[in-house]
Order: sequence, then C-alpha cells, then structure tokens
Amino acid sequence: MMKILFQQVRFIDPASPLHGQTGNLLVDNGRITALGAEVPTDADTIIQLPGLHVSPGWVDIFSYFGDPGHEYKETLVTGSAAAAAGGFTDVFVIPNNKPVTDNKSQVEYLRRSSATFPVNIHPIGAMTKGLEGKDLAEMYDMRNSGAVAFSDGTTPVQSAGLLLKGLQYVKAFDGVIIQVPDDKTVGGGGLMNEGVISTRLGLPGKPMMAEELMVARDIKLARYTQSRLHFTGVSSPRSLDYIRRAKESGLEVSCSVTPYHLFFTDADLIEYDTNLKVFPPLRDADALQTLRKAVLEGGIDVIASHHQPHEFDSKVVEFEYAKPGMTGLETAYAVVRTALPELTPERTVELFSLQPRKLFGLPQPTIAMGQPACLTFFQPDGETRLTAAITRSKSANSPFLDKTLKGRIAGILNNGQFVTNQSIVQ
Repeated sequence: MMKILFQQVRFIDPASPLHGQTGNLLVDNGRITALGAEVPTDADTIIQLPGLHVSPGWVDIFSYFGDPGHEYKETLVTGSAAAAAGGFTDVFVIPNNKPVTDNKSQVEYLRRSSATFPVNIHPIGAMTKGLEGKDLAEMYDMRNSGAVAFSDGTTPVQSAGLLLKGLQYVKAFDGVIIQVPDDKTVGGGGLMNEGVISTRLGLPGKPMMAEELMVARDIKLARYTQSRLHFTGVSSPRSLDYIRRAKESGLEVSCSVTPYHLFFTDADLIEYDTNLKVFPPLRDADALQTLRKAVLEGGIDVIASHHQPHEFDSKVVEFEYAKPGMTGLETAYAVVRTALPELTPERTVELFSLQPRKLFGLPQPTIAMGQPACLTFFQPDGETRLTAAITRSKSANSPFLDKTLKGRIAGILNNGQFVTNQSIVQ
C-alpha cells in the first residue's frame, strides 16, 4: 500500500498523546509512521478536508448481511462496502442466515470469505440450534472458531430456562449474549407501537411492556448467573431504568440503541411508509426524548445500526405484509449527528468505537507511532445525502434516501486498505 498523508486532522483518541489536538498523520504500508506537526510530506496521496476528524475504527454490533442463503438482500461484499461507507472497520453479523450460523463451520465460512476485506467481519453465533429456541447451539466450538458473541438475532430467545442455560454456558469463556428484548406473547400481532397513533391508523399495536417484561426477566437471569448480557434495540424509557439499576448493582449488563429510534417516532408512520416498519417498533415522542437524553448522558453504551436490508418485494407491499427493518450502516453516523447536534466528537467515538470494543473484547487500536492503522475519518460539519444510485448496499430500503443529513464519513483505513467515500456529497 502507498504512503497517505492526512493534513490538519483532529485526533479523537483518549489513548493517544495527541487526543483533542490537530495535526498531520502519515500512514505507510498500513502503519502509522509519523504524527503531529513535523511530518514528512513525501506521500503518494495527500488528503486535506475541512474539519476532518480521525479516531480508532468504528464497530457496528448488529447487522444482517444475508450471506449465506439470502444473497438477494445483501452479500458479504455489498454489506462490507456499506459498512466502509458508514465509517465502520468492524461489523458483527447476526446469525439469521440460511443455513443459520449455529456451528463452527458456518462461523469459519464467514471468517474465511471476508479475510481480505477492508472491514473485519465478526460472526455472532446463534444461541440456539436453527434459531428454534429449543436446544443450545455449540457455542464453545463457535467461540473457538471466532464467534464474537451469541444471539438469536431478530428471533430473541423466549424461554427463560433456555436463556438461563445459555448465560451459564458462556460464563465459562466470558462470552456475551445479545438479546433484542421482546416478549412475543405480548402484542404478538402488533405492527407498530401501541398508542394513539396506532389507534388512529387502525393498525394493531405492540405495547412497550413486551420489551420491558423481557428486560426485567433477563436482568434477573443475569443476576442469578452473574453473566454478561447486552440488550440491543432498546426503545422504552422503563427498560433504560431497569438497565441503569442493574448496572448500579454491579451487573455486567449493557445496552445499545438504533439511530432510527433517535430520529423517528410512531407519528412518522402516518403515511404507512414500510421503510419505517422496524423491530422493535418506533415509539412515541416522550420515549424518543428519553433515549436521546440517555445517549448524551451515558445511559446508552453503544449505537447499533440494526442494518436490515430487504429486496423490493419485501417492502413494496401492504404495511401488514412488509418485512421489518431498514438499511442503516451508511447513514448511522449522520442520523445520530442530525438527531443530536450537541453530541461531541469524543462521545461519538465512545459510542461507535471505544465502548463496543471494550464490551465485546475486541482489540483497541490507538493512534500512535508504529501502530497498525485501524482508523475512521469523519467530518462533523459535513453533509450526507444518500441516494438509491450511490448506496453501496444491495438493497435500498431506507427512509433516509434523498434526505440531507448533518455529518459525513470521509472514509476508513484498515487492513492496509484505504476506502474513501467519494460518492457521498460534502
């Protein structure tokens, strides 16, 4: 790889002596070879962009790449291209494939297929065989083959007894279980948040209680086993309250929120836009404000894109029949930046890089001399406008298409490869 010089970048990395300062950065053959004010200028490529910030590479902990089995929605190649465009050097892929990622050969397939990518793909192993919620999968074998965490993805474990066993099992190797908190027996046919808007639209609602019951139950199980548990897609203020109290009592419980739960409310469904049909559903304005406050104040640990690509036929149908989910990797940063203009670059990097790495035991890259370059470049004052023509994802089921958002990802540098985001306007 060639020498790349980044001029006048602001360093956001608490582990770096240059944290908070502006200077130059030279990367040669995938390694950081010079930093600060006095940096050689003999580079093959020189990059200077207004307001450019650099941080350790960003991590998304919950994405669906459809490979194997659903490559018509997304592939490892298109998914990782979307991740790079969104500023992510690392992505956790959920096991909801065909076949399911529930054994070591499936984990190894994903690792091997993505070995040369600029984005590191980390498989999440299924907690139960076939995602059926009946028997535990071979989590120990999957862990040894490179599974980063365990989850049944978008089909969360309903049986308390089985989750209890799973939490006890992963304790042996300090593993983490990820749950999307949802009790399917409560509001099972719900298509959106239960409330005034669902009544007005004539759509069956799903109450927040379905999430809260699961959070309360799973925290009790985590307390009993003293295991590590992460809730993703949290959308209820009461859930946040339960999680906060669990943390205060010393439990290793953490949570993430999606960008879209910080941006939209159930009132945005007034046009029946199927791209806004998501799981867990969009909540009311009070919940939105509580979630935003929790992101700013530290109650939320991680931002998780919940990237869920769908082909045309899964979305351009009646609301009742549309599959839940939207693509999210390419717009994750810009959506959060637009929803929370007061979010500092330091807190942004905590949410997107430092905390997910710490919670899931990923290596922590630093911006220091001689270190391998695992870097994300972003411009808080830039702009992002994603269109169907330039999206890197194979699917275009995003409500953010053709909208101008604040904040821009300039590119990533990882595994000796520099991926720039020329297609997203500045």
